[in-house]
Amino acid sequence: DSYSKDDTIDIALNYGINTVQRRFRGFGDQWNFALNELPIQSPWVMKLDPDERLTEELKNNISQMINNNQYDAFCIKRRLWFMGRQMPVYQKLIRIWRNGSCRFSNVAVNEHPIIDGIVKYLTGNLEHHDSPNLDHWLEKQNRYTTSEAIIAYQNKPLSDKEILFGTSLQRRMWLKKNFYKFPFRYFFLFLYHFLYQGAYRAGRAGYVWSRLRTDVMRLVDYKYMEMKITNAIPSKHLYGSGEQDKRVINYD
Repeated sequence: DSYSKDDTIDIALNYGINTVQRRFRGFGDQWNFALNELPIQSPWVMKLDPDERLTEELKNNISQMINNNQYDAFCIKRRLWFMGRQMPVYQKLIRIWRNGSCRFSNVAVNEHPIIDGIVKYLTGNLEHHDSPNLDHWLEKQNRYTTSEAIIAYQNKPLSDKEILFGTSLQRRMWLKKNFYKFPFRYFFLFLYHFLYQGAYRAGRAGYVWSRLRTDVMRLVDYKYMEMKITNAIPSKHLYGSGEQDKRVINYD
């Protein structure tokens, strides 16, 4: 827990979950700390967010495949939910790995696992109920866009490597880093979300999501522009402005 101000620790302790606190320095840093410093004893590790749910097909496939010594990590197809409905928009993400075979890119946002070994794709979906409503979604995007604008302003990397002709992740990070250089970029980004990713199949909700995803990149550009003009970085706490909870182990 990164000193959250909600009921995260209360809920975790209520279910008997071993919980620790540590100040947030970046998503990659937080994950590397957990993998390297916490006493993880299970042979496999899974990254799962509170707004994600496993389908029965995915659960069954995981149960079958983790006994196969041929693989070191598993890639899962995550399906987006938006405005309370299922979207035809998917991501392929590495979410399960053998203990000791993974590290994360040490970046503030857009962290990703780096696997030493063979990755296998699983069947079934990870359902991503991204936000309960637009108010929550916009609040979260405001934090993320500020983080990305700060990274751009400080000229820090978004990923370990940003390569146009590299992996799909490296290509996506290269495009994100160089996005501001492209003419008509917002128009083509909207088409990418609406047509290529298939959001049009969700009707009006798909159109709204595509527009908002495009506007997120506008916000990054505008916040970066403001920092260049004012030569100042926002002083607001992006994450973890709560207090230490003495009921759990603290690592600060």
